[in-house]
Amino acid sequence: MQVNSPPAQSTPLILDSLMNPAIPDDACPRRTMQQIDLILLAIEALDLGGSEAILAVADELELQGIIKNRVVLWRLRSTNPLRRFNQRRPMTLTEAKALVVIGCNLARRLTVLIRQLLLAYQQLSEKQLSFEHHFRLYDYLERFRSHFRARMNPKRTAVTAYSSDEKLNELAIQLLGQLLFCTGTAGMQRFWVSLFDGEVA
Repeated sequence: MQVNSPPAQSTPLILDSLMNPAIPDDACPRRTMQQIDLILLAIEALDLGGSEAILAVADELELQGIIKNRVVLWRLRSTNPLRRFNQRRPMTLTEAKALVVIGCNLARRLTVLIRQLLLAYQQLSEKQLSFEHHFRLYDYLERFRSHFRARMNPKRTAVTAYSSDEKLNELAIQLLGQLLFCTGTAGMQRFWVSLFDGEVA
């Protein structure tokens, strides 16, 4: 008696917790691709080994079939329309889910640090002190600005809006808030849905 092998799993089970928004051609909107890349950029500014950590978590969560190596990761992140070297092909929902799962997993590991930096920002703002008074926050903001300027296309209108240190600091703090949001109850699912707000009819 011949026993048929079970059909191959089309997508990793961990991605099933994220709903499929009704978007055409399984292609993520521009804003979705942009936000995912920026969240990962913030993680890289928080963690010196951020890019390596992304690949390591992909292996841990058995997502290496989607994010096979550093080149694939670079290509996926380069779907962000703000990038200097923008890949014109869209990011699929499966690819976006994989990056969101990885990003939220890393955010949870960095929860204590994220909370510390947001608290420091609040305290410095209330006392009207510069960010130099908190080394770890200052270091994060400096690295984020450096990453953003090195990787984004300065000719894009959306990028020129962040031409000053102040605007980039604001973006970096906003992304910290989003990362903290990802660590909460059902944070990953809520963050995923937020990426498509206004994009789904």
